[in-house]
Formats: sequence, structure tokens, C-alpha cells
Amino acid sequence: MNLLIVDDEESICWALRRLATDEGHAATVASSAEEAIELVGGQPFDLIMLDVRLPGADGLSAMRQLKSLQPQAPIVVMTAFGNLATAVEAIRNGAFDYVTKPFDVDQAASVMRRALIQRAAPSAGAAPISREPEELLGASPAMQEVFKRIALVAATNAAVLVTGESGTGKELVARAIHRHSACSAGPLVPINLAALNPSLVESELFGHARGAFTGAEQARSGLLELADGGTAFLDEAGDIPLPVQVKLLRALEQQEVTPVGDVRPRRTAFRVIAATHRDLRREIKAGRFREDLYFRLAVFEIHLPPLRDRADDIPLLANLFLRRLNVAGQQAAFVPAAMEELQHRPWRGNVRELRNAVEHAALLARGGTICPEHLPALAAAADDVSDLDQAVREWLRARLAAQPLPDNLYQQFLDAVEPTLLATVLERTGDNRVAAAQLLGIHRATLRKKLG
Repeated sequence: MNLLIVDDEESICWALRRLATDEGHAATVASSAEEAIELVGGQPFDLIMLDVRLPGADGLSAMRQLKSLQPQAPIVVMTAFGNLATAVEAIRNGAFDYVTKPFDVDQAASVMRRALIQRAAPSAGAAPISREPEELLGASPAMQEVFKRIALVAATNAAVLVTGESGTGKELVARAIHRHSACSAGPLVPINLAALNPSLVESELFGHARGAFTGAEQARSGLLELADGGTAFLDEAGDIPLPVQVKLLRALEQQEVTPVGDVRPRRTAFRVIAATHRDLRREIKAGRFREDLYFRLAVFEIHLPPLRDRADDIPLLANLFLRRLNVAGQQAAFVPAAMEELQHRPWRGNVRELRNAVEHAALLARGGTICPEHLPALAAAADDVSDLDQAVREWLRARLAAQPLPDNLYQQFLDAVEPTLLATVLERTGDNRVAAAQLLGIHRATLRKKLG
């Protein structure tokens, strides 16, 4: 196979060329987009590794011309300055994948192999998305993965399940997907299921006919019908009552809604994005959530990491919130000690709690310098048994209740939890095995052996 590496960093070019050689491929290097276009016009390539920031024309601008010259060659975009707009534009312009620097050799080799095996089909040439002001921010590897997944799914009609703790920004993800989707001209209808009256959830979702129940003096369209031609965002989907789950599944499968008290279904077409802080798989095992509805909602999953797992993003977010406040007509600033304090807090309320803390500090500082004493006091940690501790206890009780008693309980426990641990850490590090090994506190060779 013949690879083209387009990057102005000599170290990156050397490493990728060495990797390509070790994998049995030939590699050509270009230091600019213009040089790459000239090379692609003169010889065939099987894969193009393309940096975003280049001298002269940037990589994203050159992608269309490169794809038109050699549509059969997949393009892997590389950048150290990724954000949501970059990810969306890269995927929409036909990129096979999107990786952020620094990446280790194993990660680059994995992407390279997948690209050469799949040999991405020619792009349909969707129009580029305008760069709107971004609300979902982050430079950490975990957030780069979120941006990439949003970019991958936005242009499709697939149902999306957004998971993450309260305050991580799940609605912002839904809004970003809708904004960059084919149904962006239609409405985005947020539906907070936890806030709806439990006895009226069905009526709120599906609407009702006149006289359907006491007080229903007029027919009313439901929230799902209002989302026709757009997107229905089901927030706190784990709180949908079981009886309503059956009707919701039918509405999604048949693309029609039947108001309460009516027998005539109404055709409707909307995209569904669901969000929850609950573990729906655990809810399924407990009998509180239907497995068939879960599979219908979770065609594509996006997990938002908690803020404590991406502390490097805190300065970016805190300074953004501070600029928006502009308290007392002045622009405040954090002293280093205050920013360090922000980065070391647990942030159980995630980005929402950080925003409130910045506002609190700015008000106390009255537009001046923000010091650690201006930050709100830390909330006391709960003394209750943690969810993890409770889950382990339940797992053990189930095993110890079995007959005969297991003789390899420790190994069974490792087999149950280690794959999830490794997969989650790799997701957190953007599949960077070096960083994952450091985070786990094990040697890289040990991690490779465990992954097989």
C-alpha cells in the first residue's frame, strides 16, 4: 500500500513513515497542502494522513480537492487543536477518522489498518456546516472523542442515547446534533420526563382527544407530534413510566402517535435523542426499563465524561463563564491559586456547578481579581454507601447464594469488572494506550497483554 503523510512537523512525519514501513507499506511525505495536492494529482495513494494546521492552505480546506482527485483514498485527519466545529467539518468533508495529537503508535497503527481495510467509499459531498458559536467546549481527549461521535452521527437519522452525570451538558450534545442534522430546519422539542406529572406523562407525550379525561375540554397535540419534522429530545429517559414505554416504542417503530382517548393514529416523523444519568442496563435488570425500548433509543451512544475526569478543560470553561458575566462593567480574572483550586475540586455537579461557582466568585470579587477565598465553600460529601460499593455487595450476594459455592470468586470478579475498567479508561484517553497505562498505574506491556 502507498501512504501519503501530510504534516509540517518532522517528528510526526518520521514516526508515521516508520510505522508505515513497519506495517509493510510505502510512505511519501508532504509538508503542505499544496504539495500534497500536487502529489495526489500525479500518483495513486491508498491512504492520506492529513494534518489540519499547515503552512498555506489548511488541511480541512484541502480535503475536498484531495477527495476529488482520489476519491478512493480514505483520509485520516490529525490535529492538536480539535474542537466540535473541526470534528464536524472533517467528517462532513469525507474524513475516514479524526485523531488528536499526541497519539501513540498503537493508536495510529489501529486507525491506519482500519482505513486500509475499509477503504472508505466516495463521499456524497454534503455541504459544509457553518461555524456557529460553540456551547460544548473542551480540549481534553475525552471531549475530542465526544466531538467526533457527534460529527459521525449528526448527518444520519439514527436515534442517539446521551449518557453522563447530571450537569455534564447532555442537552448541549442534543442541540449540537440537531443543529448539524438534516432536520435542523425543524423544531427541537426538549421533553424533561422527570419534570412531567406522572399521571399526565402519556397525555403530555402523545396529546389527548377532547373529553379523554376529566378536564380535557379541548383536544391537544402532544410533544412528540410537535416535534414532527425535527428532533424530540427525551431528557431523563430513565424516568419514563413502564406503561408509557410500550406506547413510546410503538410510536418510534411505526412513526405515528395516538392521542389519549383517540383511536386514530397520526403520522409523524421526528428524530429521537434520549439522555439519562441512569445506568439503563441496570434498570433493565431491575425490571424498570424495557430492553426493546433501550435498543431502539441506543442505536448510537455518546457518553459525556464528568468534569473531574477532564480537569484540563476547567480553565477554558471557567474563563468562558467569567467573560460572559462581565460583572460591574469590568472583566475579572482568576489568580493562579484560584484556578488551581478550581482544577482540584471534585465537581459533583459538573459543568453546571462550575458555572455557578464562577458566578459566585465574580460577584464577591466585584469585577476585580478572583482569589481562592471568593470561591464558594465545598459541599460536604455524602456519607452514604457509594453506588460502586453497593453494586459489588449485590454481585457478591448473588454469587454466594449459588450452589455449589464458587471456588474462583476472585477471578470471576476480575473477569466481570476488568474489561469495563480497561474499556472506560481507553475511552477516556481517546484509545491512547500509553496514557491509559499511566492512568491505570500499570506498565504499557501489561495493558497490551490484558487487551490481547
